[in-house]
Amino acid sequence: MMNIVEEAIIYATIKHQGVLRKFSDTPYILHPLEVAQIISTLTDDREIITAGILHDVVEDTDGTLEEIEEKFGKRVRDIVSSESENKYPEEDPHTTWKRRKDESLQALKRTTDTGVRMLWLADKLANIRTLARMYSEHGDAMWANFNQSDPTLQCWYYTSIAEQLELSFNKTGAFKELIKHINFIWPGTFASEKTRFMKYKEVSIDGCSLLGSGAKGDVYRYDDELIIKVFNGNNTYHDVEQEIAQARKSFILGLPSAISFGIVSVGDRYGAMFEVVDSDTLSRYIARSPGQLDTYAKIMADLALLVHDTKVTEDDGFLPANERVREYISGGVAIEDETLGRKCMTLIDNLPVGNTLVHGDFHSNNVFLQDGEPLLIDMDRVSVGNPIIEISDLYYFYVILGEDDPTVVENFMGFSYDTSKEFFTAFLKHYLGTEDEERLKEVTDKAALLGYSRLIRKFHKTGPAPGKHKDALNRCLTKISELSGRVDSLAL
Repeated sequence: MMNIVEEAIIYATIKHQGVLRKFSDTPYILHPLEVAQIISTLTDDREIITAGILHDVVEDTDGTLEEIEEKFGKRVRDIVSSESENKYPEEDPHTTWKRRKDESLQALKRTTDTGVRMLWLADKLANIRTLARMYSEHGDAMWANFNQSDPTLQCWYYTSIAEQLELSFNKTGAFKELIKHINFIWPGTFASEKTRFMKYKEVSIDGCSLLGSGAKGDVYRYDDELIIKVFNGNNTYHDVEQEIAQARKSFILGLPSAISFGIVSVGDRYGAMFEVVDSDTLSRYIARSPGQLDTYAKIMADLALLVHDTKVTEDDGFLPANERVREYISGGVAIEDETLGRKCMTLIDNLPVGNTLVHGDFHSNNVFLQDGEPLLIDMDRVSVGNPIIEISDLYYFYVILGEDDPTVVENFMGFSYDTSKEFFTAFLKHYLGTEDEERLKEVTDKAALLGYSRLIRKFHKTGPAPGKHKDALNRCLTKISELSGRVDSLAL
């Protein structure tokens, strides 16, 4: 009696019968067999190996997912489905290439199925082996034969895949071979040590106290001297490296930033260790002693002024923060209301960038107090920009996020929504050095316009806005429309 792998070989051979590999005269079936062979170096799970044999059946033949499920089971179907790209058959494949790859990469980022990730690694390794052979014979001229002839975009695609797969497979020969071929075609893309044996220190956060959570990960107290930031699963090794590099650059410029001394693995996620001795987040200090709120608001304001007074040059390599704010408009407000979007974009276009820094994720969960002195973490968004962008972020975190549901802010910050709103007001008074209500309202209006734009962008990034989200979106648009009627400049 044949086993599932043998049955899959016969089925796939029939489906691919008569088809040849692109750029060669070899039978197409050799490619899925190569993919299955690579998977067999990673696992002996027959369902995953079977999915490797069948992975192109739906995409390139008249086979269907329903047929695969009937013959080989639901798990095989699900793994095959993860690599069955939408071909947009009614459109030119040259013009849909980037869209198709973006969609497939998003699916890879979301998956938690090891079998899916193995299939991706095996398929891309098999493909890049062919590319490397062609490149050694023809160089960049070979790209003219592909749906995507830009080698830079091809590099982006293979690099993005490798970054997504690294934590799961960095110790495997298959992954190291993938990196070797990427570096052969696009020299210097990855550090050479990635092709050699390398083992990240594995740590556990069992029993560790959660200090705070953010968009990119969670921060834990690891022991009396160390904290560990555990990044979300869709963050790559490159993302962690970038944050550490930004922190070092900021430290050299005089900002009180915690410096990581190592990347570790925490289960299937990356972590970064920081030496932050005998300290706690400012949020926790506020939660424990809300009566000292004004003192903590002044610490935050003084820290913000220090960041915003730090001058840099183009050679320092910090990106402009205005680009992030433009995305709030183009990816949200302008989609809902083109006229309002243009009005907001004009305000941003007229906002001076300057030559000073903003932190980019400035809130009390990202500030530690160590011996009474503040210490910043989460430095990956440090950029060049006008301080109003930072103030708008604070208004977003402390006020806007809790307007429809106060528990959102309370769960995030660890203290009440009323305290959160008081904290923002106290911060702004210290930051501006004034009690003048008109001046405070003027700056708050500017911050609110950008903050509500950010929330609309968030709704669009998470998909259609049903029910209460739709109501909140419309309320935000109304607010922005009102604010844009009385705000003629965003500059402080």
